[in-house]
Amino acid sequence: MWGFGGQKHGTLQKIILIGVDSTIDNFSASDGWSMQFIGLWPKEKQEKIADWLFSTENDALGKPKGIGLSLWRFNIGAGSAEQGDSSQIGNVWTRSECFLQKDGTYDWNKQKGQRNFMQLAKQRGVNQFLGFILSAPVYWTQNGLATNTGRGATFNIKNDRYDDFARFTADVIQGLEKHDGIKLNYICPFNEPDGHWNWVGPKQEGTAATNKEIAKTVRLLGTEFESRKIETKILVSESFDYNCMYRVHPLVKPDRGFQIQSFFTPDSTSTYIGNVPNVPRLMAAHSYWTNTPLADLRKIRKEMSNELKNNKVRFWQTELCIMGNDQEIGGGGGKDLTMKTALYIARVIHHDLVYANTSAWQWWRSVATGDYKDGLIYATADKSLLNGTFTDSKLLWTLGNYSRFIRPGATRLGVSSFNSKQKLVSEGDTDPYSLMISAYNNKNNFPIFVVINYSDKERTFELIWKGNTPVEWIPYCTNNEKGMNLQPLEKLKYGIEIKIPARSVITYVGVKKN
Repeated sequence: MWGFGGQKHGTLQKIILIGVDSTIDNFSASDGWSMQFIGLWPKEKQEKIADWLFSTENDALGKPKGIGLSLWRFNIGAGSAEQGDSSQIGNVWTRSECFLQKDGTYDWNKQKGQRNFMQLAKQRGVNQFLGFILSAPVYWTQNGLATNTGRGATFNIKNDRYDDFARFTADVIQGLEKHDGIKLNYICPFNEPDGHWNWVGPKQEGTAATNKEIAKTVRLLGTEFESRKIETKILVSESFDYNCMYRVHPLVKPDRGFQIQSFFTPDSTSTYIGNVPNVPRLMAAHSYWTNTPLADLRKIRKEMSNELKNNKVRFWQTELCIMGNDQEIGGGGGKDLTMKTALYIARVIHHDLVYANTSAWQWWRSVATGDYKDGLIYATADKSLLNGTFTDSKLLWTLGNYSRFIRPGATRLGVSSFNSKQKLVSEGDTDPYSLMISAYNNKNNFPIFVVINYSDKERTFELIWKGNTPVEWIPYCTNNEKGMNLQPLEKLKYGIEIKIPARSVITYVGVKKN
């Protein structure tokens, strides 16, 4: 158990880590959409980006080479790239190739850049892969496009092509394993099907869907996977907003709300998928639009978590970047390489782990190519799109304060905070403008805790570990100082007062006491 203690003149005094809450499955990001080109860049540039994203090695000075992502998200394209300008998607970066050809055959040379990056991830120890689908292949959609423009808010697929879509999904899973040696552990057949704002313009591949359309598709997928002995797990529904998970979003039609109850309550006979092969009691959703105001950041997550718990369903947060309502850091426009965005997202990660009780946390784009706050790494391509320059961000390394050290199978521990009079401070692990603390046990049974100092002042506290093994702490710090990217600091002895600099994230890794 741990302890984390109280507040005196704005300073946290004692912290105690107690009990086991949940198991951590992974931390991740996606290849959408940049890896289709960056995966064809010169090898040494691909290798450097892959090291930053996936490496769990340290350099000669003990500094992590990368953030050790433990799952990689692969975008299974629908064919807008082959359509070119007629796809109505103006940006070539947001078009995607499709393995399926118009004549019904498959071309396994497609999506080569993305497949290259799956291999780079695998070489660096990643053994979890998730395929996500934004649209059915363009040959089968109702409007002949991979984007939903101009046709309402139902699933953009012809009524007689549902079975084909199930077979296509199974074919891609088996094809990637056969041709690339990559096993997709998970498949998400829909992405933001409830996203009312996402279906009014041709910016990217995507389709809406009702709960009934999702359930119909998932049942066909389950039957197809079972017949082929495919082990890939099917996840739903990658909602665009947590509100849709447990109630009706005020801007979304009722036929795509209450998703937890609809999909996992047997009484919901038209949408129940809890008895479908390959469907775990696990749901995925995106934490967009729920991060402000701060009262909602906590409230919405606690409400959703309660509904998940009541239905015995686990949860993954599978996508986030900065959006227009994130006004505390100026909204999504204008890329930011500093701790301003990094700390804002660290606060969201903390709340998703502690209050939504998520078992996985996944960022949207691993590499961004525009002037928007949606990347861990930012790249600028030349005219050929097959070469360019790139730079890291403080957000990359701040995510690494979690992903590099909290490994699959770790358990999250509860944190209790006590004031100077040894009185328990309610939710003392979370001050959204100051210290936020979460704690974990890796499989080696040594503790890890991550502390976010959102404030502009140094903070101090005392950490108490009541486990069986005596520990010391190795801190790894990320802040705005040059080079402070998971920078290892001097080892700390057990029981001393710990100081965390202003505007910093530090991971404290427990090691055996000498």
